[in-house]
Amino acid sequence: MHRITKMKKLYGGVLIASLFMLFMLMILRYGVVKNPIGEGYLTIPVSINGTNPLEWINPVVPPAIQNPGGASRVISSDILVSSLFAGRNFSKEEQQALQTWNQLKNLINHGQGLPNAAEAIKEAAGAWNSLISSIEEQRQGHANDSSRTKEKQCPHYRNEMNTTELGNSSYKLQVPCGLTQGSSITVIGIPNGLLGNFRIDLTGEPLPGEPDPPIILHYNVRLHGDKITEDPVIVQNSWTVAHDWGEEERCPSPTPEKVKKVDELEQCNKIVGKNISQLYMASMYSHTSRRFSAIEEQSANRKYFPFKQGYPFVATLRVGSEGIQMTVDGKHITSFAFRETLEPWLVSEIKISGDLKLISILASGLPTSEDSEHINDLESLISSPISAQTPLDLFIGVFSTANNFKRRMAVRRTWMQYKVVLLNTTAVRFFVGLHKSQIVNEELWKEAQTYGDIQLMPFADYYSLITWKTLAICIFGTEVVSAKFVMKTDDDSFVRVDEVLSSLHRINVAHGLLYGLIESDSRPHRNTDSKWYISPEEWSEGTYPPWAHGPGYVISHDIARTVYKKYRDNHLKMFKLEDVAMGIWIADMKKEGLEVRYENEVRVFNVGCKDGYVVAHYQGPREMLCLYQKLQEGKGAKCCGDRRRLLELN
Repeated sequence: MHRITKMKKLYGGVLIASLFMLFMLMILRYGVVKNPIGEGYLTIPVSINGTNPLEWINPVVPPAIQNPGGASRVISSDILVSSLFAGRNFSKEEQQALQTWNQLKNLINHGQGLPNAAEAIKEAAGAWNSLISSIEEQRQGHANDSSRTKEKQCPHYRNEMNTTELGNSSYKLQVPCGLTQGSSITVIGIPNGLLGNFRIDLTGEPLPGEPDPPIILHYNVRLHGDKITEDPVIVQNSWTVAHDWGEEERCPSPTPEKVKKVDELEQCNKIVGKNISQLYMASMYSHTSRRFSAIEEQSANRKYFPFKQGYPFVATLRVGSEGIQMTVDGKHITSFAFRETLEPWLVSEIKISGDLKLISILASGLPTSEDSEHINDLESLISSPISAQTPLDLFIGVFSTANNFKRRMAVRRTWMQYKVVLLNTTAVRFFVGLHKSQIVNEELWKEAQTYGDIQLMPFADYYSLITWKTLAICIFGTEVVSAKFVMKTDDDSFVRVDEVLSSLHRINVAHGLLYGLIESDSRPHRNTDSKWYISPEEWSEGTYPPWAHGPGYVISHDIARTVYKKYRDNHLKMFKLEDVAMGIWIADMKKEGLEVRYENEVRVFNVGCKDGYVVAHYQGPREMLCLYQKLQEGKGAKCCGDRRRLLELN
């Protein structure tokens, strides 16, 4: 997406919960001071220099792959990747999830300009082989054990209490199906020991042959400073084998004038500074909201540090749209923007180490799949098979990530229930890349077979590769089916399908059409700190050609067909901002003689909802159901809850 995210601040509930937990901690404090989590620190991974991402295709030393028996065997990467497209003994029903799969086998030739393209295919190959092995096991009846099935479910939450009794030098909590937007991790502990320094690391799964897993977020609390400062400081960073440690983000920041925002919250709250014990003690022992507010007002211009030796804290890491936010005792403290290829769905483990008496840890809001056996209206949620013989007025491709189970279910229960979808004159499919977790991939495969509306992609689902999904949608809309129009949207977008079709009928243009919220004079982001940074090498011109915002745009059949033809002929320029990429592709077609109609639809809202919407973006599952209910009750296109205010605030 090429957009600036505007997120509402959802921390009121965290404040109330934190104050309650602090009250409980005051009661428990003197009974939980034994057996600290340990004095040890995380071992800093060895630095390994980055390499050309395409070198693995013909590697000198092929990667080591673990076989099911545990013995290590070596398979060259080209053989590994070719296994993605090897013939498989799939039934006709199973093949429904792979209708664009083989047509994407030349993606490796279209990786230029897309970060980590080669690695994503390589990772998908390993994940695919593991999934195939699991499917074969189930076919042979080796995976019917009920305990194994239960173990592989994605839990909604994970928690551990009384962890001080573990006596480990570090504590690890597994997150088997990753994190998603809205997930949170709450840690209750007391800094102790000689220094009181401790660390929280959100780590992923290492690739086969890699010595250490990637660190999506390294949250390091140094109560007595470090080589740079003697004052307490919080250091945030990330680490991968290819790129080593990234640039440190420090709070308090040495350059507060340059502090950026993530999800509209400061990277480092300006109130964070050298610890003032009186303020800390006052805030810790305030038992009423009135007194707490008074202390806030009196100390508005004073600094404090949220962690202190010997005093308990409640800290919550919450996953947003652009990054991860940290609140401590109800106050927003830091934000950390996701870095390239280090996304929340990759997190598989939470590690805590250092001088900390860990009381409890809770991971909640975790992605969990639906149990289809307990769905009463299952038949109404299953999509009918479609083929090239199925003429469609509109095909809608939906971007989704493997562990976004709840979002897909919300779409199925809401705008996929429009009559035109049920009658197969409009079809909807989710386009989903593979996950690094075998558990998630198994759940995804089961979901695909149950509902018949998922198209699996032969690459790991990194944000930088969503342009490949745009290509896949064009392929599906023209080669798998023959649709007059092809639409792209997201799994957190509510689409009024009837209104889209009415608009297309009113426009009455069957060729060369781009319909959506059109940007006609936008410029590439040249700030290297921006999530949407574009280098002059990626795009040399000062402006982009017209493009439509990604939450919901429509192209005519001829444009989608030409996109596929250019891909097939190896003439399609890849660009990591998928909606801008479509604008670039259409501009090239225009230069070649296509008469293009840019139809601006101001009712496509790309940063929230506003009454009268055609497409409303950033709608969670509850908002989706609410919007649909309003339509069903005849109340019209009215927004729900606070999501509408995302637009009203701008």
